[in-house]
Amino acid sequence: MFASVVSGVICGIESRLISVEADVGNGLPGFSMVGYLSSEVREAQERVRAALRNSGIQLPPRKIVVNLAPADIRKGGSGFDLPIAVALLTAYGYLPEEYVKDIFFAGELSLNGELNGIHGIMGMVEEAKAAGCSACVVPEANAREGGMIQGIAVYGAENLKAVIDHLLKNVFLPQSTINIVEIFQNAGKTARYDFADIRGQEMVRRAAEIAAAGRHNLLISGPPGTGKSMIAKRIPSILPLMTVEEALEVSRIHSVAGILPEDGILCERPFRMPHHTISAAGLAGGGTVPRPGEISLAHRGVLYLDELPEFQKDVLEILRQPLEDGEVCITRNSGSYLFPADFILIASRNPCKCGYYPDRSRCRCSQSEVTRYLHRISRPLLDRIDIHVDAEPVTYEDIQSSEPGESSAQIRERVWKAHQIQSERYRGSGFRFNGELTADAVMKYCRPDEEGDAFMQKVYVKKRLTARTYHRLLKVARTIADLDGCECILVRHLSEAVCYRPEEALQ
Repeated sequence: MFASVVSGVICGIESRLISVEADVGNGLPGFSMVGYLSSEVREAQERVRAALRNSGIQLPPRKIVVNLAPADIRKGGSGFDLPIAVALLTAYGYLPEEYVKDIFFAGELSLNGELNGIHGIMGMVEEAKAAGCSACVVPEANAREGGMIQGIAVYGAENLKAVIDHLLKNVFLPQSTINIVEIFQNAGKTARYDFADIRGQEMVRRAAEIAAAGRHNLLISGPPGTGKSMIAKRIPSILPLMTVEEALEVSRIHSVAGILPEDGILCERPFRMPHHTISAAGLAGGGTVPRPGEISLAHRGVLYLDELPEFQKDVLEILRQPLEDGEVCITRNSGSYLFPADFILIASRNPCKCGYYPDRSRCRCSQSEVTRYLHRISRPLLDRIDIHVDAEPVTYEDIQSSEPGESSAQIRERVWKAHQIQSERYRGSGFRFNGELTADAVMKYCRPDEEGDAFMQKVYVKKRLTARTYHRLLKVARTIADLDGCECILVRHLSEAVCYRPEEALQ
């Protein structure tokens, strides 16, 4: 007898529905599986046999063939255990075929019949909904995550026996019902990190605000202990709160990576801070079946690279394409996988290996050592960072000041207004923020007034700017003007933008 149930597999961060077909017939007893399977999927036959037996179901010995279609998609993961078990029970006649029709199944089985959670359920449930499935049966550990997708019934089960009872309509599983609106009403009201904790560093705070307002990349240079990491960790708190659509998009990526919080959804903008020993695959994503890396996990949020020169040069060069395109493409024999990577890059570095240059009372690095250390970062990568700022040592008076700094909520309000201005300006253009503008778009949207044009001409000649640097200065000046509420870019906006491009970055 033949039976088929619906399941799914993750391809990159996308989900594809898979038809799990089971055929039970006469012949030499055996259990074979086909359909371009990974080793963990092939092992499912042993887990399914033991789980059925320990759930009180003894299947007669027959010739069993299980096919996972379509055959041209590589099947990986342990989520096919439950659909294989249900397909077998249906093929044996234990479950009526109409009881499993248009129901999506996914989950890993323990040998005792317990259901374990798997990765990527959110994307699978969304795909099942789009395909017209009426319900989804998933492990209880994934029920809340799957329930975030509205418009389809999601049931969470503890074990295989509970699934069978549900399908036979003996005891129904609890349905996961989530009120996303209620979740977002309380999201973002209390930030873990707040700019009010920062003492001094007014120029770096200002640079962080501009970076958040225009979605510009930011490099902070300075000696150890000046608060570079403290400020970087607080930048997500001044970005506008995520919309429900953005939260679901980000949560799907984290679901595939298996790092989604217990709440089942990520309400706060991601902040990723990989160690400088990270590999290229860890940063960009990879593996036999590619999984998202740090740059995709930072999608819609912030990627912070502390001690930038300490990263391997070939790893850093991977950032060049995602910073331009907002996505990363990974190609394997099984196909090409596209991962979103729309993030703000925040990086920090010491001015030399020991960290104290140009303070010669503490720095013992030679000039050649300082130059060699800073040149670990390639010019093409530095050119993709719009704002460069120095963090000076904090004074004793700043530390002892009892006056709190401006809070993240106050800064976020200004950033949000700047985002609204940009949204209106670029409506229908394909751009969203000043940091995304191309050279042609810069000349269209970032033209200074007559006085400003004369100022930039002098700067261009005196500083010997390149065309690329000139365009980046105009983009930053456009953001400063937006924060100032000015439609026209004035000299004061341009002069401030020039301050965020040190001499080494102006060439």
